[in-house]
Amino acid sequence: MAIRRARKPSTEPTVQIGPRLRAGRLSRGLTLGQVAAAAGLTEGFVSKLERDQVSPSVASLVSVCHAIGLRVGDLFEPPVSNVIRAGEGSLINFGGDKVREYLLSPGDQSHIEVLQSVIEPGGSGGKELYALNCEIEFVLVIEGALEIQLGPEIISLAQGDSLTFKGSEPHTWRNPSKTDGSQVIWVMAPASI
Repeated sequence: MAIRRARKPSTEPTVQIGPRLRAGRLSRGLTLGQVAAAAGLTEGFVSKLERDQVSPSVASLVSVCHAIGLRVGDLFEPPVSNVIRAGEGSLINFGGDKVREYLLSPGDQSHIEVLQSVIEPGGSGGKELYALNCEIEFVLVIEGALEIQLGPEIISLAQGDSLTFKGSEPHTWRNPSKTDGSQVIWVMAPASI
């Protein structure tokens, strides 16, 4: 008589890819049905895959990733997060007069770039207009005031105000105050430096 041994439960940790698939799908505004149709799978299968209730074949996983627009490797790479504490940003020289600037986003980040500018009274980006190699530029005034010149137009911003514009739009900026400093946060996407 043959003796059957009970199978030991696997001690291998299972890789949870469902939440990353779902986040990728939602960030692109796709429905379960759209992904399923594009991947040649059922909506139910894709739903279970997003909840880690099924184990896909390599072909199915590649098809779903392709339909969403993800690299398969994106599902297995740990999320990238970098904490930069107050006062710890990398001091950079982005140009300008009477300004200290700090890079707050990681240097290897190519999707977005975040800078903090501490601008002395009368500080500026210079008199000449310039454009950046990014699609979108966003500025938020944390403290004080800022004037942005976009072409011939001058836009005044106070504490709490923000402005979004094309990085390719010729522009410059200045702190209009003769007595008070200002602090602003700049966000460029994709990264320009």
